[in-house]
Amino acid sequence: MENNRIKELLDRYFDGQSSLSEEQELHAYFSSGEIDAEFLPYAELFNGVSELQQDQQAPSEEQLMDYILEHEHREKSKIRYLWQTVSSIAAALLIALLVYTSQQDKTHWDDSFNDPNIAYAEATKTLHFVAAKYQAGMGQLKPVAKVSQAVKPLDNSLQRVNKGFQQVEELKQINEKLKQQ
Repeated sequence: MENNRIKELLDRYFDGQSSLSEEQELHAYFSSGEIDAEFLPYAELFNGVSELQQDQQAPSEEQLMDYILEHEHREKSKIRYLWQTVSSIAAALLIALLVYTSQQDKTHWDDSFNDPNIAYAEATKTLHFVAAKYQAGMGQLKPVAKVSQAVKPLDNSLQRVNKGFQQVEELKQINEKLKQQ
C-alpha cells in the first residue's frame, strides 16, 4: 500500500472522518506485518484496538457471573437435598428409638461411677473422641480453601476485562460526541 494512501487514511481516521471500510483497510495494513518505519508508532494503537474488538467477542462478565451463580446454586441444591435426606432418616431413627425405649421397663439410674477419678477419665476419653471426629470433619473443608485460591486468578482476569470494557465505553462516548459535532 502506498505511504500517501496510508497518511491520508490516518488523517481521516484521527479527524473522525474515516468510513468503516477505510478503518478496516488501516487495520489490515497494520496487522499485515509489512509496516513502513514511519508508521510503526501507529501499529501499537491499531493492534490494541483489534485486541479490544476480540475481547468483546469473549464471554462477558455477566455471562461468567451467571454461569458461576448457576453452578453454585446447583451445588447448594445438592447439599440441601442431602441434608434433608439425612435429617429425615435421623428423625425416623430417633422416633423409632423413643418408641422402643418407652416400651421397655423404666429402671432407676444410679450414678455409674463412685470414684471421681474414673468419671473424669471417662469424660476425658469421650471428649477426645468427639474432638477427633470434629477435626476429621473440619479437615474435609480444606479443599474449599483451595478452590478459593484457584478463583483468585479469574478475579484478576475479570478486572482486566472490566478495564477493557470501560475503555471501549469511553471510546464509544467519544465517537458519539464526535458524531454530534
